[in-house]
Amino acid sequence: MKSEGRAQQRILTRPGRFAIPVLLCAAFVGQGRAADKSSPPATPGWDRQAAARYLDSREDWWQGWDRAQKDHETLCVSCHTQAPYALARPALRADLGESDISAAEKIMLASIEKRVRSWNQMLPFYSDERYGAGKEVESRAAESVLNATILLSYDTRRGRLSQTARMALANAWTLQLQSGPEAGAWTWQDFAYAPWESKESQYHWAALMAVAVAKAPDNYRDDPQVAGNLAALRAYLSRNFAAQPLLNKTVALWASASVPGLLSDADRNAALGALYTLQRPDGGWSLTDLGIWQRRDQTPLESRPDGYATGLAVLVLEQGAAADPRAREHIARGIHWLKANQDPATGGWPAWSLNKKRDPKSEAGPFMSDAATSYAVLALEAQQ
Repeated sequence: MKSEGRAQQRILTRPGRFAIPVLLCAAFVGQGRAADKSSPPATPGWDRQAAARYLDSREDWWQGWDRAQKDHETLCVSCHTQAPYALARPALRADLGESDISAAEKIMLASIEKRVRSWNQMLPFYSDERYGAGKEVESRAAESVLNATILLSYDTRRGRLSQTARMALANAWTLQLQSGPEAGAWTWQDFAYAPWESKESQYHWAALMAVAVAKAPDNYRDDPQVAGNLAALRAYLSRNFAAQPLLNKTVALWASASVPGLLSDADRNAALGALYTLQRPDGGWSLTDLGIWQRRDQTPLESRPDGYATGLAVLVLEQGAAADPRAREHIARGIHWLKANQDPATGGWPAWSLNKKRDPKSEAGPFMSDAATSYAVLALEAQQ
């Protein structure tokens, strides 16, 4: 890894990129174990260092992509690359002996903090004029949830809720829907790109928001000022559970481990049973099996097991069903698949688009692998 001084110089002077003061991220310094000057041994079966390199390189690429550049020298927050990265990259910190967050994380967090602190001055990522009526509302609401979820990922590991995270949460609660069948959720970005920006994404990210808030430090979930918001979110997730694809039900299972009363025993057991049934003989799960999808270009869906579906399934079983002897068997088989399918050349895990057949070397080609690698890391770290 580069020294802190070199990393800071890279952030402040990178050609063609925005300059954001690294002081915004100073609170995150030292959150890991003390750095070990010697390289830690590779974990049998998978390589943490290679996974970290993959994740950092993809986040670094995203920060340099022209389409990710937004107003006030900030970055678009992506559901497929940045958000999963923010959930997974901190999980590697202690086992890699890192004493500081990576340079790519610093840039990401500084951009998010800047947008949160100047929320009323920031433009939506997508305008109605260019992308169609309603896109500004969708963009604004989705960003508020992503910002809060990302900041909570770091604060929860630090054990203290930052003022910026509180501001991000306040922004999100303000945009939470208050009436109608979707009350308790957020209007979501819908470009018909499953599973991140499509009709099912609203439930998916509401469930992930519930996971993040349930684990937030400083007993945030017990704050009476947000009791109504949390009750509405729980009611939305419970009320709409039955209509969801199994992908969303899996995330709701994750949330139910920390949110009492979110799911009935019957709903929970049915979803678990479906996951058990759909695990492939080699131990993996395929995203194709977790919903009813159709590619926009009419090409056949990739049906092989992938790192995203397998990582998510294993993680959820670890978090919410590990006491079940049946779950332990499925977890062990899933872990075996994950360890056997890390790409030794890149450090990442495979996954494929639900929307079209993509060239893996194209700009959007690796997006699903970005999410796959993040969730594989989360699942493998959670089994420790």
